[in-house]
Amino acid sequence: MLRFILNRMLLNLQKRYQYDVRYQQHILHTDLSAYIKFCGFQSMAAHQADVPPAALYAARIRAILAEDCGPCSQLVVDMALESGVPASLVQAIVERQLQLLPAQIALVMQFTEQVLTHQQQADALRQQICRLWGDKGLISLAFAISSYRVYPTLKYALGYGKSCSRIRLNDQSIAPKHAGGE
Repeated sequence: MLRFILNRMLLNLQKRYQYDVRYQQHILHTDLSAYIKFCGFQSMAAHQADVPPAALYAARIRAILAEDCGPCSQLVVDMALESGVPASLVQAIVERQLQLLPAQIALVMQFTEQVLTHQQQADALRQQICRLWGDKGLISLAFAISSYRVYPTLKYALGYGKSCSRIRLNDQSIAPKHAGGE
């Protein structure tokens, strides 16, 4: 019965976002205990304290783009829009147009990229983030950065990963831009 209920939730997610949930169904149907642990991980990924949605989604989008530019990235973009982040900000985040972003959002993007590449410059940016949102905000961003990398990695490890693709944003298709200009 529990598997049935969890699978219905997955099918609702799939329908809502046009997102392929087969990798999650694979885990659910193969090992219920593993899927329950995955659900616990998802609560970490959803954590949000003391950080505005646009800043949080800047970290989530940039982190997931570092690992994937396919369906997982599309899902996070759709969720950002649904949470009220303006499409113009989402587009600037995806296309890495720092000059078009409010300073706080650009700061989060740069911090995320520095953390993902283990750069010492992240230390100074971390201090700025703590001044803006405190330690709770830093933890929210740290959870976003670390957890959003897991989804595409898990999908690829299980054989459900997809190659890079463009992101749909309202009526247009945009290409993600990576920190190194890729």
